[in-house]
Amino acid sequence: MDNNLNITYITIDAYVELDKYRFVYFVIMFTAYILIICCNSTIVCLIVIHKNLHEPMYIFIAALLLNSVLYSTSVYPKILTDVLSEKPIISYSVCLFQYHITYSLGASEFLLLTAMSYDRYVSICKPLQYPTIMTKRNICILLVVAWILPAGQLAVSIPLNATFKLCNFNFKGIICNSTVSKLQCESSRELNIYGLVCFVNLLILPVLFVLFTYIRIFIITYRSGREVRRKAAQTCLPHLIVLINFSCICSFDVLLVQMENDFSKTLCLILTLQILLYHPLFNPIIYGLKMKEIYKHLRKLFCPGKTV
Repeated sequence: MDNNLNITYITIDAYVELDKYRFVYFVIMFTAYILIICCNSTIVCLIVIHKNLHEPMYIFIAALLLNSVLYSTSVYPKILTDVLSEKPIISYSVCLFQYHITYSLGASEFLLLTAMSYDRYVSICKPLQYPTIMTKRNICILLVVAWILPAGQLAVSIPLNATFKLCNFNFKGIICNSTVSKLQCESSRELNIYGLVCFVNLLILPVLFVLFTYIRIFIITYRSGREVRRKAAQTCLPHLIVLINFSCICSFDVLLVQMENDFSKTLCLILTLQILLYHPLFNPIIYGLKMKEIYKHLRKLFCPGKTV
């Protein structure tokens, strides 16, 4: 098979063992995709429509849920077609593109959570300066940086990966992730170092910043009254839960990538599907139930006859 980037195809053999259960997996994944779109989009629309939700905290929540929709849309359509295909294939160029999109949006989630933690930090620790710091202009800058920075940094790896010759054309994953490098005849030390730099910039540093801001918030609220602690917990706890959940899922994904040879293809498929199913549905549930103002509007939408 020619290794020209435009005509090189790789086989996705993770679906080989599905056999007669293909349609069942298709129905499950299609239902999950529709639920992800509907749940996330409902809260985003509520935030856009209701003026009392036009605050930085809710704007960042809408951006986070929109990011989940974009991530799911980048992987689910291809998965749905592959599940029904007897021999699913993907071009190497498209695989690299999917790799870039999924990792960029994953990194954007960490940066959006970082922006949300900064918003809560300013709101609770510097309330008098909050209107001058969290202006519309600064909010737009934070959102643009959260989406552009990961895409720009990770884009460097695409032309570098594209130059390597392929010796293996059977891809074991169901979405193109870092294991795509295992298809190459030789590993690049420079590319590995650059990947480590991106990992630190887009994951480690944001997580450390989030932990720092929440520690500062908890120290200040601990010294304040019970009402301040209650309000801080009400707004900060959902963000912290989402961060911990997403960090665990990313760690699990890295572990799965490193240990994929120790699992059967079916088990790898099931575990990866859990990652793709769980988190995009987890965010709207957490913010819909734990954020008081969003919960009020959800109750009015789905239970109009009941008093909130």
